[in-house]
Amino acid sequence: MAAIAFGSLVTPPPAAGEIPAIASRQRAERKAFTDAEITDGFMKTAFGAEYHLAGRVDRIRKYGMPVRVFADGNRADREAQLAKVVADIGKRIAHLDIAMAATSDAANILVKLVRDRDLDRTIARFYGRERAREIKTSLDPQCLSGFRKNEQYEIEHSEVILTVDSGDFTFLDCAYEELLQALGPINDTSSVPWTMFNDQVSMGFFDVYDQYILNILYDPRIKAGMTVEEVRAALPGVLTDVRAWVRKVNDLPE
Repeated sequence: MAAIAFGSLVTPPPAAGEIPAIASRQRAERKAFTDAEITDGFMKTAFGAEYHLAGRVDRIRKYGMPVRVFADGNRADREAQLAKVVADIGKRIAHLDIAMAATSDAANILVKLVRDRDLDRTIARFYGRERAREIKTSLDPQCLSGFRKNEQYEIEHSEVILTVDSGDFTFLDCAYEELLQALGPINDTSSVPWTMFNDQVSMGFFDVYDQYILNILYDPRIKAGMTVEEVRAALPGVLTDVRAWVRKVNDLPE
């Protein structure tokens, strides 16, 4: 009977603004930041890694190609929410071509939608039992993302694992954070209070501060493999254009 109900009656997922926990955060969101505050958050999230398997993490990592996302799961409502998240990300990052893919073969970001009880098993299947134990011990994740990069630090493929049965707010919060981290800024930081890449911060939407971080990362002047010093040299010009874009797409005052 459950299979019949899910197969024949699919309730449209609520929009982010209809979820009270998200709406209240959007009303309270801080939207004005200094160049120093934006730069600090970018440097702390775009360099380093909360948990990394191999290779150096002191260089910029990003996609240099169109990004296509495939949802692997059997929850039509969550797939619909994920598609809205992807469309929102594409709308708010100026130089990123991102969209859903019809098949896994056409995608370079695979989003695995799993039940909460299957999360540990899925992580073990993706990363192996030993790595899964290390991830569980160090992160104890509710959702997870990771990527594979080449020798030029260009991301070639990302995996995202999301649980589908933890409620709309948790699903959307995880979907935004993990998809955005799968694009490059994979380092969590507890010292920046305005970013969703802080384990103590839950947003459920693509906030203005993190739009600054992702738009800096995907500006053409910020290239995969750049060092901290190279990024700092490029940032003044990049920040000017990023500010103009974020202001326009969010209808912010001058």
